[in-house]
Amino acid sequence: MDRVAARVKAWIGAGRETCQNLPMTYRRYALYYTPAEAGWSHWATRWLGWDMTQGAPVAPPEGLDIDPHGWTDTPRRYGLHATLKPPFRLAQGEDFAQLTEAFQHYCDTTRPVEIGTPSLTRLGRFLALMPAPQPAALTDAAAGIVRAFDRFRAPASDDELARRRAAGLSPDQEANLTRWGYPYVMEGFRFHITLTEKLSRQDIEKAEEILTTHLLPLLPERLTLDALSLAGEDDMGRFHLIERRRLAG
Repeated sequence: MDRVAARVKAWIGAGRETCQNLPMTYRRYALYYTPAEAGWSHWATRWLGWDMTQGAPVAPPEGLDIDPHGWTDTPRRYGLHATLKPPFRLAQGEDFAQLTEAFQHYCDTTRPVEIGTPSLTRLGRFLALMPAPQPAALTDAAAGIVRAFDRFRAPASDDELARRRAAGLSPDQEANLTRWGYPYVMEGFRFHITLTEKLSRQDIEKAEEILTTHLLPLLPERLTLDALSLAGEDDMGRFHLIERRRLAG
């Protein structure tokens, strides 16, 4: 058994909270906030249509007069989450075992951070759950995660850079893209749990009405970043939860 396989076998046998298939098959990795099992997260997972913990599609919530999956094509493949370290390919010289060791050490030595009160927010033409206002400590925590795991990130390709720049970036966003491979990090980070893709005015109003009626009453008063999730992207572009580990620093 080679070095990487032995370390992965040891990791799987260590009784982690969540483990899917052998993660060497994943083409990209990301660090996410994923909520603990609760009524609201179960409902929102069904709203999106993909359970990243089980690695399987799920039916929409019962009792709706419309199938919301027509509004969630884009966010569905990512699952219910907020991005902390955007998806990345492993850098040359790094491997999955090294990534998981760093992930576990980071979680074991990092303290939880308050996210705040979630509210349903329009971000342009899509809907998301966001804290208002966003705590400065949360912005700092997300920046720390980006920095801590950047050695594992392969440089963005020219096509990826061009696609990001096509959106029109500010000088700060361009600097983030050049340094960190993603424009919306550091001071540009906005914690959000995406619930729809870009919608028409009519559809966003309908989706907002449904979410206000069915999801908002289930939400807790406050959310806490008390665990970090390592996720992997399969060949179909769908993300799977590899491990959710509590922050115990």
